[in-house]
Amino acid sequence: MIHSFIEQLHFDEKGLIPAIIQDEKSGKILMMAYMNAEALEKTITTGKTWFYSRKRKTLWNKGETSGHYQLVKDIYIDCDEDTLLITVEQKGAACHTGFNSCFHRQISEKGISSPQSELPRYALASFLQELFDVIQERAKNPSFQSYTSKLLQSGKEKILRKVSEEATEVMLASLENEDHQKEHLQWEVADLLYHLLVLVQHEQLKWYDIMTELKKRRK
Repeated sequence: MIHSFIEQLHFDEKGLIPAIIQDEKSGKILMMAYMNAEALEKTITTGKTWFYSRKRKTLWNKGETSGHYQLVKDIYIDCDEDTLLITVEQKGAACHTGFNSCFHRQISEKGISSPQSELPRYALASFLQELFDVIQERAKNPSFQSYTSKLLQSGKEKILRKVSEEATEVMLASLENEDHQKEHLQWEVADLLYHLLVLVQHEQLKWYDIMTELKKRRK
């Protein structure tokens, strides 16, 4: 059965197909490598990613030596049937340099940037996760200049009071009839979401767990 549909894919003249690896939770692209038919079959049957090394001309299992395995969640094929997209749960770092993603440098008119752990950036739709990452960092490494650090250190009562205040501001902004009502409401909703994330961090909850709960409720 596996052989039949693998044969339908369009491998190149060397019998390879590019596979883009994406983190299931963050949506970030982690790496790109090549698979041959055997590597793809092993990926499907073992639930871990296998690739073909063009340099060594042999199969390799991601994480076999480092322990940084990729647990396969879903495999997609593009419309031309010549490129794979594989979503995974990444254990440890995807890049051999120790970075979470192999795409940790950015090109601009100034040239190529130095490696940065936050690259590639979250998509706008996932910015709340990026913001939560910052809040987590402020909790681990407090800064005197950081409002987030000060708020986290002030305790639950202060945080709850701010959440309550911002929720009230959202309701009041929603009741406005002025021309700038949407802009004001947008501002207040942003304030509420930020303070909710601070509360989530204070309570040691995980953002992905909350998203998982919401996903369960989707009918």
